[in-house]
Amino acid sequence: MTFKDLGDERGKLVVIEGSQDIPFDIARAFYIYGSDATVVRGQHANRNSEFVLVNVAGKSKVMITDGTRKEIVELNKPMEAVYIPKMIWKEMYDFSPDSVLLVLANTHYDGSEYIRDFDAYIDEMKTYKE
Repeated sequence: MTFKDLGDERGKLVVIEGSQDIPFDIARAFYIYGSDATVVRGQHANRNSEFVLVNVAGKSKVMITDGTRKEIVELNKPMEAVYIPKMIWKEMYDFSPDSVLLVLANTHYDGSEYIRDFDAYIDEMKTYKE
């Protein structure tokens, strides 16, 4: 996803509006910082949550997979993001020292909707219907 860069001579401005710039209403926002290049975050899938991830500073990588296809996205521009639908396994890693990874979600936190074991995720994907 690419957002509009509305900056001018005073500086840069990127606006992200729920249900306009991203495909859902924003129910939760959080950010990850202070992780180094050796840390792997995420390592789970969500049954109900959708996410948009954007590095507002620095850079990181995001590996996403549905169990059959795998993609690695490098987030290194504050106007570029990756959309992650529900039931997609995600891992965030290779954080630069100045990385601030903003995460927007369509749901409030509910730990019971997380699948934290990759083998269990693969098993659940065999019967998953969107």
